[in-house]
Amino acid sequence: MKENLIKSLSREKVLPVIRNKSASVVTDTAKALADGGMKFMEINIESPEIYKAIEEVSKFASVCAGGIITSIQADAAIAAGAKILSSPIFSMNLVKLSKDKQIPFIAGTSTANEAYNAWKARIPLIKIYPITAMGGAMYVEDLLRPMPFLNIMPLGNVKIDEVRSYINAGASVVGIGRDLYSGYNFKEITQRAEKVLKERDL
Repeated sequence: MKENLIKSLSREKVLPVIRNKSASVVTDTAKALADGGMKFMEINIESPEIYKAIEEVSKFASVCAGGIITSIQADAAIAAGAKILSSPIFSMNLVKLSKDKQIPFIAGTSTANEAYNAWKARIPLIKIYPITAMGGAMYVEDLLRPMPFLNIMPLGNVKIDEVRSYINAGASVVGIGRDLYSGYNFKEITQRAEKVLKERDL
């Protein structure tokens, strides 16, 4: 189960990351993205009501709960229906929890050393954040040159028209947030989801 979800996500190549404190805004944004063909959503735990959004979105997409730092957040997200946990940090407590609960954990790293240690801890997909600040697609190439065995997901201010360059650089999955939905109505969000999937398939 653990492997299969990450493999399915890796086939999708793109993970939309939704951040908002309102459960209804998160749910409606996720619906618009799903209408555009997105099957996985990362929903950041921005407020306690977001667990309700996870419950709703789980009915039509595979939810990755993002921004997880504590085991209390992790347990609440799993109870709400999250199938994957994602953190901005690399925490051995969360590694242990993910093994105990048999739920995939995406750890957050920035440096080559952190990424390697996450791989050694058998993290199936390693988040590289904040990728734009770290050097973009070139940084992905630089990381993978000596460590081609890493499965990495860059994210952090990634734009739709950059997705293909990250995939070409060797990223297993590309996380994309605000550029998909911020300032757009739901119809436009659906169109932007379709656009990013075309970029992926070029």
